[in-house]
Amino acid sequence: MEKFTHLNKAVFPVAGLGTRFLPATKAQPKEMLPVVDKPLIQYAVEEAYAAGIRHMIFVTGRNKRAIEDHFDTAYELENELEVAGKLALLSMVRSMQPADMSFSFVRQPRSLGLGHAVLCAEHMVGNEPFAVLLADDLMVGPPGGQPVLAQMAEQFKTLQQSILAVQEVPLEQTRRYGIVAGEKFGLGSGPQLIKVSAFVEKPAPEVAPSRMAVAGRYILTPAVFKHIRSQKPGVGGELQLTDGIASLMLKESVYAFEYAGKRYDCGSKEGFLEATVELALQHTEVGAYFKRFLKNLKLD
Repeated sequence: MEKFTHLNKAVFPVAGLGTRFLPATKAQPKEMLPVVDKPLIQYAVEEAYAAGIRHMIFVTGRNKRAIEDHFDTAYELENELEVAGKLALLSMVRSMQPADMSFSFVRQPRSLGLGHAVLCAEHMVGNEPFAVLLADDLMVGPPGGQPVLAQMAEQFKTLQQSILAVQEVPLEQTRRYGIVAGEKFGLGSGPQLIKVSAFVEKPAPEVAPSRMAVAGRYILTPAVFKHIRSQKPGVGGELQLTDGIASLMLKESVYAFEYAGKRYDCGSKEGFLEATVELALQHTEVGAYFKRFLKNLKLD
């Protein structure tokens, strides 16, 4: 088995239309919707950076230019902040693109599924392991602990095989997720590793092999590309990443990691509101005020 020395690249599939948030997403990417004071995509990029990743690859579509602009240098803004003496804000703006971080952008010309989006980045990833982060899933590590992708990267150093982030969901929700089954091992009472033996996309509760659902974080070996390409397109000509991973399992071991932390499904309005409230309460600037505000609300 090839020894991978470092996880350095992350792929962010951001070409989706965000129809569940219309009209807010009519003219702006859903990934740019702010949770308190940062857009969803920035949370995901910061998580990747904390895991040691330095090359961020965005798979974009039409009307996604705002994402590229967000991570670009804003000379006029920086000059205005510097002249005004707003040095704390200037430092914050510059911190979004550390000197050792690089960005690449590639278009997904048609919406042909998550697997197709990952294939669009193949020429940039090359023969290296890589992470995939879905910005809709805002992942927060435990208080004082590692971010979720950093936890997974630690496991990858030892396993050297593909790893999927998973969480246990209620049985009635299995039809909303990819579900894995397998044998847990190795990590005692903390986060659990599972050697995956079955991977089923959105099964009905009565046939689901478990309640372990795949969340929006993956670390994949480069072999997955050929397995995605080998799949027959499904409804609408889409290629599914889950089908490619299921095929990869026939050649390589794939692991699921029951991470420590919390996932907010910010692809839904309910999850987006939950994230906004909980992260606002934790915010150093507005948390205390917001807590008082919520306590004084008269709720029926």
